[in-house]
Amino acid sequence: MKLCVLLISVKYVLKWSWFVLDIIVCVKQVPETTNVKINKDTNTIIREGNNSIINPFDLYAVEEAIRLREALGGNVTAISMGIPQAEELLREVIAIGVDNAVLLSDKAFAGADTLATSYTLAAGIRKISSYDLIICGRQSTDGDTAQVGPSLAEKLEIPHVTCVSKIEEISKDCIKCYRLIEDGYEVVEMRLPGLITVVKEINEPRLPSLFGLRKAMQAEIPIWTANDINIDNTLCGIAGSPTYVVDTFSPNHEIENEILNGEPEEQAKIVIDKLMKIIYKKG
Repeated sequence: MKLCVLLISVKYVLKWSWFVLDIIVCVKQVPETTNVKINKDTNTIIREGNNSIINPFDLYAVEEAIRLREALGGNVTAISMGIPQAEELLREVIAIGVDNAVLLSDKAFAGADTLATSYTLAAGIRKISSYDLIICGRQSTDGDTAQVGPSLAEKLEIPHVTCVSKIEEISKDCIKCYRLIEDGYEVVEMRLPGLITVVKEINEPRLPSLFGLRKAMQAEIPIWTANDINIDNTLCGIAGSPTYVVDTFSPNHEIENEILNGEPEEQAKIVIDKLMKIIYKKG
């Protein structure tokens, strides 16, 4: 029995220890509140001076990257595009367990849509150069498009899997994962290097440790500008965004209530009459 246990233990160690992974995790700074300030000239969010947090979906990406590093060895690098104060966000993920971080910050990046954002992130990742896996949160709470991860993979010309809820197996060249879909899940195998976006079902994010907080305070976080990552300024920021916001406003939540009397058939007729009047008025 002891020999059997020993063999199983060795097999497990060999499965996870013969290779290491270099992982890049993408994180974003988002407004802490839904009551954000909007620049009326550009219809973009005013991020300076607003209370900001790490995009909640990105915390699951950070946690999964750290867990893979703990199991396999290797290195986890966080990358973010944002204003200078986003450096504090990167210190937070270092406190959680990320090894190092890079901030892409330049006025040329301001006002980017998802396409321009993925273009800029791809340029930053090319400068980092060494990676086996990129992990992103499924989407951001301020944009909610879920487009940056897949678009980034296309820019880097690597395969991607979205909505990953579990990593089943991983090797230096391949990853097998569960992809969450509407009525269940798919099991997908993908060649590496590649990119995955993760959902909240994948793990439970940890809190920073005291050691991590001390490391974060001392960490040097390089800030790369457009010149540092050698990009075309016409393809980033507002200039490189093929989509633009026509108008931005807070929705009006005022609701008018009306109680209808009578039998169900009478109430139904009243509702239909009111709807028809609205349709004719708009038409």
